[in-house]
Amino acid sequence: MAENRASGYAEGVPCWVDAQLPDIDAGRRFYGELFGWTFEERGALYALKDGEPVAALVPKTDGRMPTVWTVYFATPDIGGLVRRIREAGGQIVTAPVPAGPDEETTALVTDPEGAVFGLWQAGTHPGFGRRHEPGTFAWAELYARDTEVANAFYGGLFHDALFGQDAEPDFGRAPVADVFPAVMPPHFLVHFGVEDCEGALAAVRRLGGRVQVPPFETSYGTVAVVTDNQGASFALLQRS
Repeated sequence: MAENRASGYAEGVPCWVDAQLPDIDAGRRFYGELFGWTFEERGALYALKDGEPVAALVPKTDGRMPTVWTVYFATPDIGGLVRRIREAGGQIVTAPVPAGPDEETTALVTDPEGAVFGLWQAGTHPGFGRRHEPGTFAWAELYARDTEVANAFYGGLFHDALFGQDAEPDFGRAPVADVFPAVMPPHFLVHFGVEDCEGALAAVRRLGGRVQVPPFETSYGTVAVVTDNQGASFALLQRS
């Protein structure tokens, strides 16, 4: 279902994604053709769907950093949330900093098992302008070593968003070994919606990406894990 979101997001709701890429022009070509995105320079390169922001492509400034998609969770108080993350056993990768021309403040953190995620305190840019439709953010799955540890950590941080009476979470937890080799570290996997998973996989291959995990069934739809033409992993989600 299409959604145009002009207001802010509640704490603990996935509200933004970005990809750290070595070649932004190659990313523009790959994702523009795969998802029908257009682009706008706003400090980072913002990806637009029907004129609304849905993601950003960010140049890697350090070749030692991974080529990766990152999901950001909304918060009205990024400083307070950082403190709670430390107290709950997480780590701070980058402290809160102003990001871009829209007065948002972001940080990168990890959970107790080392999975990296972002925090987003909105300024004039609340995050996704569109989501839950083809070519936009659809889901974030945490692949964890211990899902009970993950549920305790994230449930403590984001209880209302995950377990509240009116919660409609876009965030699941599963064991790493359910989908990936057991040696893979815990990580978040950003999912983008597609109408036809097989057709999207063919497009990924044609554009120079590769299929990492062939389609499999989940409680939230058919999922395939792919990498783009620079090695950033993400998932395609065809809703049931």
